[in-house]
Amino acid sequence: MRDSAKTALVLRGLTLAFVGLAVVFARDLWSHPVKRPSIPLVDTNFLSTATARLSAADLVRSGGDTSGLECYICHDKATPVKLTFDASEKIILPKEHGDLVMAHGRNNRNNNCFNCHNETNLETLQTRDGRELKITESPQLCGSCHGPTYRDWEAGVHGRTSGYWDRALGPIDRKVCTSCHNPHAPKFQPWKPAPRPHALHPVMAGVGQEEKPH
Repeated sequence: MRDSAKTALVLRGLTLAFVGLAVVFARDLWSHPVKRPSIPLVDTNFLSTATARLSAADLVRSGGDTSGLECYICHDKATPVKLTFDASEKIILPKEHGDLVMAHGRNNRNNNCFNCHNETNLETLQTRDGRELKITESPQLCGSCHGPTYRDWEAGVHGRTSGYWDRALGPIDRKVCTSCHNPHAPKFQPWKPAPRPHALHPVMAGVGQEEKPH
């Protein structure tokens, strides 16, 4: 009986010791944990799914005000539009279009309205090979010059695409070129990048250290 009592006492002691060690390890009482830096909230601008601009196709689809697309509210159909250029072959825009920035291509070679707009019908577009397109059909127009990019857009690897890849499950929404690019100045201006992800293990990943500029 004495041996049994001693065995039971040893077992209780070992149980208490292991429970105590488990608590110590669980709470990491013997180490010196690094204080984790607070994670600032991400600017909501980085979370927006909106495109850079509203295209004519989006405007028509949403039922918005399309009066800005109706050229003949101001222009006379019977009077052809004449373009004016300065001595360096830069186009001179009339004051009514003074808000436009003409920067499509290099060396001002594409800053000619009728490279894209149809001079015989200002409310339509025209491709390099003379095809007439609706103002909402910007991808076909852009694709007549930017073939590789247009093929990437058709494949879904360029531009903003949402919805369902499997068309049997639902529709796909593919934004047109002018939902992101300004057709008169398509090059994107530099913008501030979103913050990098915060690591789950700061000690191992070195979170908290200042990143050296490149």
